Amino acid sequence: MTGAGRPGPLRVLIDAGYALRAPVTGTAVYLDALCAALRDRDDILPIPVADRRRGGPGAGSVASVRHAARDAWWVQSVLPALARRHRADVIHHALPAWSRRARCAQVITVHDLAFVAHPDWFAPRFRRWAVRAHRTAALRADAVICVSEATRTDLRHHWPAAAARAVVVAHGPGQPLVPVPRAAAPIHFLYVGDDEPRKRLGLLLEAHRRYRAAVGPAALPLVLAGRARARQDGVTVVAHPDRRRLSELHAGAAALVHAAGHEGFGLTLVEAMAAGTPVLAVRGAAVAEVCGAAAWLVAADADALAAGMQALAGDPARREALSRHGRERAGAFSWERCAAGHAEVYARAAAMRH
Repeated sequence: MTGAGRPGPLRVLIDAGYALRAPVTGTAVYLDALCAALRDRDDILPIPVADRRRGGPGAGSVASVRHAARDAWWVQSVLPALARRHRADVIHHALPAWSRRARCAQVITVHDLAFVAHPDWFAPRFRRWAVRAHRTAALRADAVICVSEATRTDLRHHWPAAAARAVVVAHGPGQPLVPVPRAAAPIHFLYVGDDEPRKRLGLLLEAHRRYRAAVGPAALPLVLAGRARARQDGVTVVAHPDRRRLSELHAGAAALVHAAGHEGFGLTLVEAMAAGTPVLAVRGAAVAEVCGAAAWLVAADADALAAGMQALAGDPARREALSRHGRERAGAFSWERCAAGHAEVYARAAAMRH
């Protein structure tokens, strides 16, 4: 393959700043794994760049305004300059953005459109910014990568003009966890993530409360791993666990319990399946697409989730079956295939400019 008529690999400038922000997010896992897999290819030269002086999340404060201004400067001024300096054929915006001054092809990744489908879950200022940024990028980018067919369906519904340039490229199996022997008997249920509204942590906590009420003292506790807060009997929080600690939490889990109302892909679900952790989740388009029959999917109802927890806690055979099917399902995802899909999109986008 040649880049812009030159011999050698296609040169792709990847905006990888999201991989630097703490705590680790799904976008960071995606960027790290994608760049590593692209480096193993002969047809792509990934060039990750990042604004290392940009601060962490502003949580709607004055810092958020500063971040927005800095992000605009980075996208509109710095990225085009870096693309010229590195003779890039493509700029890949890992979250939707578009550079007016860029002279090369631009590719974006759309992870989900929850802020469009469920506006009440987001702060008005953030929602307005996200809609504007995503819509502009989706309509002007040379190619749009959607992480699932569910996300492409949402894109087609909300911004049909962008759907013609959209290609589904699934993620790999999340971050590699440390091999840890599974506990002989489960010691807790596990939730991995934060408490943003679309994750419906309140529904999960209510389900666990009802499960405890039904089972009594033998009920397994619930561990929330990530940026979450809960003051409820039987619930503990492990904030920002490292990879070793997260692996240990999976090894002791009767199931990963996931109550999200909208997912783009569901990276933590595939991560759990790859680790052999049974998955109990609220049914949704992306969740059903990614998990298939390898997870126990229920309605968005506290009683249904509570019944699932009670059944799984007392049924080793069902846990073993879900664990086995989950590992098989997770094997359908790989970062190598993800990188191959990205390489095809990069090449197509670059060819459109020449």
